[in-house]
Order: sequence, then structure tokens, then C-alpha cells
Amino acid sequence: MIEYLQQIKETATFLIESGFKEPVVGIVLGTGLSELVNHIEIKESLAYEAIPNFPLSTVEFHKGNLVYGKINGVAVVAMQGRFHYYEGYSMQQITFPIRVMKAIGVKHLLLSNAAGGINTNFKKGHLVLLDDHINLQPENPLRGLNLPEFGNRFPDMSQPYNKNLNNLILQKAREKNLFIHEGTYASVVGPNLETRAEYRYIRSIGADLVGMSTVPEVIVANQLQLPCACVSVITDECDPDNLKPVDIREIIAVAGKADKKLSELFAAVIAELS
Repeated sequence: MIEYLQQIKETATFLIESGFKEPVVGIVLGTGLSELVNHIEIKESLAYEAIPNFPLSTVEFHKGNLVYGKINGVAVVAMQGRFHYYEGYSMQQITFPIRVMKAIGVKHLLLSNAAGGINTNFKKGHLVLLDDHINLQPENPLRGLNLPEFGNRFPDMSQPYNKNLNNLILQKAREKNLFIHEGTYASVVGPNLETRAEYRYIRSIGADLVGMSTVPEVIVANQLQLPCACVSVITDECDPDNLKPVDIREIIAVAGKADKKLSELFAAVIAELS
């Protein structure tokens, strides 16, 4: 863990020296969701492979760039593509960028993802603000030796998504006449989609939507006391009694259509953060 801490510090120093200075908001863009980058007045952009200690994105729909600039005058750093457990990375590697964001000064974290709708009221293209989650992944990013620099080993998770950020997102959605649900997200390993029986199980334990990411990042953000919020785009409907085969290209297409309104929402929220 000492080596891990040294890597975080090394990467943070590299980014600061590369011009990633004092970002206020960190952003993680999910599968098929990259429109927000068009709202950024870009100052710096680095491919992940150019950043010391950074994992590489192996998912073809994730561009693999770290972008720095301003949205409505607010300095941001945005990940064009995240890392997943199903790619073979450890939980520490998956959440490494979150710790680096905190180290370079990020004060708020906004996440997005593509998810399957378990709640039958959630339709393709709908936005869902996460209020809670269920972790069904087999590992935890806090497992192992802990150093004081990482934060409390036993972070409270009674409110994993920051109430103030969530209220601001809801406010901006109302102002823009954007329809948005609230719900509980279940995080699974993937990369395969779920069976009918698995969808029934996920629904029975109280989840409204399901995906393969986000929760490890949120756990680490809470350990770091970094306020975070997440908006999901529903890309497929997971009613086990009326389940149809889904192609990943269809998921990407649905995400792309919803991306514009999600990006406008995030841009409006970021304008209020400092």
C-alpha cells in the first residue's frame, strides 16, 4: 500500500506539472457518454497511456483520455472512459483515478453510466439520479492494508450520494424541463448481461437499475470524503417476463441519444460548483 500511495503522489505531481491545476470538479463519463467534453474549454488532454501508473481502457467504446479545462468558468478534469473489474483490473486500479483526482484538488465528483432498467417505469433513454446502491461485486476497493492518507478504513455509507449535489441536480433538471427518475443501482461484475432469473433476483432485493461500474468509485469517494453524485442513462429494459436479446451496439446508440440532455444537465450543475 505504501507503493500504491507513492504511485498516487507520482501521478498527481505529473498531472499538476502537465497543467492540470486546481480542478474543482472531477467527472467520470460512462459507456457511450462523451458529449460533455464538447462543453469543456479544453486546456490539456492526455491519453491514459501517457499518464504514469494509469491503467488503460480496454473497452472499445471508452476513448481513454483525461481532459482538463473549464465548463462555465469552473475548472474540471474529465475521464473519457473508466475502468471495470471485468477488464481484469483490481479494485485498487479501478479506483486509482478517483484518488488521483482528490490529490490534485477535486472537490466534487460527478459520475455517469449506462444501465439496465429493472424498474418497469424506467424506459430506454430515461435519466436516473442514483440515491443508493447495492454492491454485488465480489471485491472491495478498501480491502487490504490501509494508510491514514487513504481515509477512514470503515467509511459510513448511509448516504453514499451527496444530498446537496443530488438536490442541485434535481433543481437543474426542473429548470431545464428534463425528466429524471431517482433510484437504487445494483453493481454486478459483467461483462455478460444478466439472465431472466438474475433480473428477478436483482429486482427482489430492491434495485431499480443494474450496471457494471460506479460503486467502487463511490466507495472510494466516500472514504476520501469527496462528495459525489451519479446519473445513469437507461439503455435497455430488463423486464424478465418480457426480455428481448440486447446488442451492445444498441446500448451505445441509446446512450448516445440521451447523452445530449445528460451533458446539458451536468454543465448546468457544474456552473454552480466552486
